[in-house]
Amino acid sequence: MASTERMTVSQALIRFLAHQWTVDGDVRERTIPGVFGIFGHGNVAGVGQALAQLHATDPGLMPYHQARNEQAMVHQSVGFARMHRRRGTFASASSVGPGATNMLTGAALATANRLPALLLPADTFATRVSDPVLQQIEQPWDTSLTVNDAFRPLSRYFDRVQRPEQLYSIALSALRVLTDPVETGAVTIALPEDVQAEALDVPLEFLQDREWAIRRPLPERDPLGLAAAAIRGSQSPFIVAGGGVIYSGAEEQLQAFVEATGIAVGTTQAGGGSLPWDHLQYLGAVGATGTAAANRFARDADVVIGIGTRYSDFTTASRTAFLNPSVRFVNINVAPFDALKHGTSLSLVADAREALLALGRELGRFVVAPGYAAGIRAAKQAWDETVDRALAPSGQATPGQPEIIGAVHSALDPKDVIVQAAGSLPGDLHKLWRVRDPLGYHVEYAYSCMGYEIAGGLGVKRGLLAADDDRDVVIMVGDGSYLMLNSELMTAVAEGIKLIVVIVQNHGYASIGHLSETVGSQRFGTKYRRLDPTRGDFQGDQLLPVDLAMNARSYGVDVVEIADGVGAAKRLREAVTAAKASNASTVIHINSDPLIYGPDGGGWWDVPVPEVSELESTRIARADYERERAAQRPLLGERNGR
Repeated sequence: MASTERMTVSQALIRFLAHQWTVDGDVRERTIPGVFGIFGHGNVAGVGQALAQLHATDPGLMPYHQARNEQAMVHQSVGFARMHRRRGTFASASSVGPGATNMLTGAALATANRLPALLLPADTFATRVSDPVLQQIEQPWDTSLTVNDAFRPLSRYFDRVQRPEQLYSIALSALRVLTDPVETGAVTIALPEDVQAEALDVPLEFLQDREWAIRRPLPERDPLGLAAAAIRGSQSPFIVAGGGVIYSGAEEQLQAFVEATGIAVGTTQAGGGSLPWDHLQYLGAVGATGTAAANRFARDADVVIGIGTRYSDFTTASRTAFLNPSVRFVNINVAPFDALKHGTSLSLVADAREALLALGRELGRFVVAPGYAAGIRAAKQAWDETVDRALAPSGQATPGQPEIIGAVHSALDPKDVIVQAAGSLPGDLHKLWRVRDPLGYHVEYAYSCMGYEIAGGLGVKRGLLAADDDRDVVIMVGDGSYLMLNSELMTAVAEGIKLIVVIVQNHGYASIGHLSETVGSQRFGTKYRRLDPTRGDFQGDQLLPVDLAMNARSYGVDVVEIADGVGAAKRLREAVTAAKASNASTVIHINSDPLIYGPDGGGWWDVPVPEVSELESTRIARADYERERAAQRPLLGERNGR
């Protein structure tokens, strides 16, 4: 019996990917359940032919999915990966040149979010026989460079198949990184267009089923003891639950841990869903977009227990969230890079679920003081009442964003998923959205990528369908982000995948407009307006005659337009309810008042303001900035050098 099979590099790679499996305890699923692809001269005869051939000989083994934008392919992969807790993702194949570089933003997003995505960009000829080929960029000082080298700083693993025989080691290394909870992110295999079509004798072993086990490392004994001692000696501990809780599947262990100890919990954007919103010890979001309740406990905490968080500047409120002069950080993270942040000497390099179990045993009967517990109840009640008021119908003819969020939330089932990424919505959702399911909150905020929402939401829905989960996916997107990347509505229509999209139109970049005011630039350049020929700017009042509802309708989805006037939020709720009852994708358009803000949670974000300016508004903003910055903690030592 032959031990090899003659096939091209592309055919071998696609067959290899079709036989990779991720194993996580009792769960076994396809690591790469499909390939997104847009074909061009760089890959139509390589990866494209390989997919066509496999579809003809073994239909369903490696499904192919069309996309309308290469960046969106990667966003779909990331949305899928989140819903599968990083156990599976898609491959994204592009042509050479602009098709490849269109994926750069997606690669950065995947790596920033610590979520797996496999990128297969075509590359220029390895033989250089036809240099320079169409869409090739030449660098006289290094002719070996191609545009795909731009993926190197954005990828957790990058390699280029220069010779067919290199495929085996490269493919295996790629899967190792994709399935490693520490290393995962964007994985890029550049495929020169000539090498894609070259043949080699492929060992059958390379084409057989292979399993990749997710590592769940246990905490080491001595660091565990030190962490437990620090918590036992604390008077006001506080937990920051990050995305690692979700990816580890540690929600039950977190709930048992906090109920046994009485410690209060705040969540990052990625950690939304770690606890249900109505849990007695859950104080909501923490940091720059946090709640007043969580930020108060974070400010006073003498021990901060970070679980699966990378401590972004939004989580730490640019190092102003944790102000107790004696604060210590117990960091639980599978990645040493994150576990050692804030200069801590109390790091547990371990899986979140395993660490919580071990730490619970080590703490024994430790419980917070009664006064601390009473403070949690009071702070939670006060914030819940604040949220009730923010979400309630206001009677405004044009509702504000909090009221719109309240209308959408009230129409959804507890397990439905909200998807968002950029603008002012992430901040309001982080504070106001009442998450009722571990997978019910998907706000991409590591890269805060405008245009992510529809493509990422489509990936989320694919992830649910792959798990036979029929819950609805509701995408909230501002008009600015919608205009960046809405083409995957066509993909949803083509495949009959149901999405509910709520376009919140405020006629500009409202989030940056608000930020612009805080730094003294008075919303300059952030409004969607006609050019004022006299003033030479876009600061006038004449709105653009843009019809986003009509644009959405052109894709073939159902569209509902919510008219301005009293009761708009009620009509929005009814529209979402009707969309849930439909089998088709629905886009709902509503105008919002960009000057109605959500409640203040007391967080701050460091956006430097010019030291000198001729604008009085900027000078005032600089004075405010100096006051806020005075509270920032350095990595080590006391504030302001004291």
